[in-house]
Amino acid sequence: MAVKKSPKKAAAKAKVAPVARKAPAIQKKYTKTEILNEIASNTDISKKDVAAVIEELTVLIERHVKKRAVGEFTLPGLLKIKSVVRPARPARKNVPNPFKPGELMDIPKKPATTRVKVLPLKKLKDFAV
Repeated sequence: MAVKKSPKKAAAKAKVAPVARKAPAIQKKYTKTEILNEIASNTDISKKDVAAVIEELTVLIERHVKKRAVGEFTLPGLLKIKSVVRPARPARKNVPNPFKPGELMDIPKKPATTRVKVLPLKKLKDFAV
């Protein structure tokens, strides 16, 4: 029994590879509107759709970083956003004052805090070089 092979579906879908082009340096800082306009004009996507994607990205980052979440979000190749918990620090009495030798000082206690760290990844570091 002969089996008919169907034409490959992959051939029907043409993958569009991102265009690697040398972009000129931008001399002034863009506002949110200018960023949306630039992305919309370069990608043939409406400004409204670009704004929706950026808003959804904001919500996605918030859901990753917020309390009781995974605490880490990676934008592949560009940056990693982490929430770091700093433990509480107890109060200390009669600690030498580093600014006035010979004097003693008291250091108040500090509560535990959560900080957000943004770490650049390889592609972002390469952009600056």
